[in-house]
Amino acid sequence: MKQQTRRRLNKFEILKIDDEQETVVELLGVLGRRPWLPIVVCCSSRDELDAVCSSLSTLPYISFAALYSDLGERERAMVLEKFRQATVKWNQQLNSAVVEEGLEESETREEGEEKNSHLVVVTDVCLPMLSSGESSLSSRVLINYELPAKKETYTRRLTSCLASGGIVINMVVGGEVTTLKSLEESSGIIIAEMPINRSCNKRMAPTT
Repeated sequence: MKQQTRRRLNKFEILKIDDEQETVVELLGVLGRRPWLPIVVCCSSRDELDAVCSSLSTLPYISFAALYSDLGERERAMVLEKFRQATVKWNQQLNSAVVEEGLEESETREEGEEKNSHLVVVTDVCLPMLSSGESSLSSRVLINYELPAKKETYTRRLTSCLASGGIVINMVVGGEVTTLKSLEESSGIIIAEMPINRSCNKRMAPTT
């Protein structure tokens, strides 16, 4: 029943692309201007994670960290806690119905890391372990940089990374359309196509 509730509340979209790295930078360039917005990018391998992280240096308004297999336990706990704090600030912003102009670059915007959007890039083997007591990342936006082949991995990404009412963006290249259709059918999830030039501004703005 819990999984069915998640499917009703969350929004799933497919973004058909030619170049993953270029597109994720463009996408985060829009999303990242929202102060405190919690975002997670899921990767299937360490090479993909490194590629995403290296491309984010051009986006100064995003504070990002990575979760990978050889990260120390203390460092992992710090990454998770910092992201948790970002989700708290984002929820406070929503609850207070304060509309920021975070998606539009503003000369009056305060400088400083505390107002940046927060991003975690994670590989499948390093997703939060809910069974071991770690909390879900509860991101507002989950980007699947590459689709997993297994339904179980896709489901685990959702449960360990996404908040109720969040948005899932699946980046699909070439033959991955078949993989996505298989995941859609086996999970009972309807995934809408997202035009690449579609603005995310309105969907990210806090609502009253």
